[in-house]
Amino acid sequence: MKKLIVNADDFGLHEEINKAIIQGYQTGCITSTSIMPGGGAFAEAVSLSLQNPRLGVGIHLTLVGADPVSEAVAVPSLVDDQGQFFSNYQIFLKRFISGKIALTDIRRELTGQIEKVLSSGITVTHLDSHQHLHIVPGIIDIVLHLARHYKIPALRIPDEPYGFTAGYPVRPGRLLGRTGLSFLARLARRRARAEGMLVPDHFFGMLAGGDMGESHLLQVLEHLPEGVSEIMLHPGYNNSRLNKTFFWNYHWEEEYAAAISEKIRQTLVNQQICLLSFGDLKDG
Repeated sequence: MKKLIVNADDFGLHEEINKAIIQGYQTGCITSTSIMPGGGAFAEAVSLSLQNPRLGVGIHLTLVGADPVSEAVAVPSLVDDQGQFFSNYQIFLKRFISGKIALTDIRRELTGQIEKVLSSGITVTHLDSHQHLHIVPGIIDIVLHLARHYKIPALRIPDEPYGFTAGYPVRPGRLLGRTGLSFLARLARRRARAEGMLVPDHFFGMLAGGDMGESHLLQVLEHLPEGVSEIMLHPGYNNSRLNKTFFWNYHWEEEYAAAISEKIRQTLVNQQICLLSFGDLKDG
């Protein structure tokens, strides 16, 4: 049987993202989202989540490209001179590999993020992370420990098949990055399952991340394997406004349009794909 989680990332990052995610849940195929504890629109996202209790909500653990929830002096190895996280995963990983990032700072910050979300009243369905840093060796140990401690049952495993493109134009650098990510994700899946965590069998949305429009999403659905899959989306309203604030050059509006597409809805029916959230994994 084909089962599918459609997860929208970056809930709480911006009001235009929040609106698109909720609309994509109410009228489209989105079943799950990941809230960003340090996002500028976090409080609004919490309110929207509590108004839509059937929407699965995980925590988008964040170590780059945002503000920490901890005081900067409490996590000094994670922040720059302005007290903000470093801008992207490349900078973070270079510092991490060279021993300039303290695991104690990571544990303190991620603990704070999880506790911030739990204290809001949200029932947390799973953990994932901004730029997938939760599967990095060393960090995955912390994440699995925190998941056990806070009884969070499921984890994203961003293991997109090595040869899968969904018709997306292949850029060598991104393909290489996806290959490395999928390799680490497979190691993380083994660890997570050995510790009793719930994880999907398949993942899609890395290579086309930020550009998962209708045509690419259709190709994923038409080739969806048996078992439980997760598709990652980044929906939003107002590309021009969002891309002035964030430098990722995502196609937010196109991903939102895909999420609410009637053609997508009909393909789900035709392919007999059952939609679910991470919170449904415990039910089999």
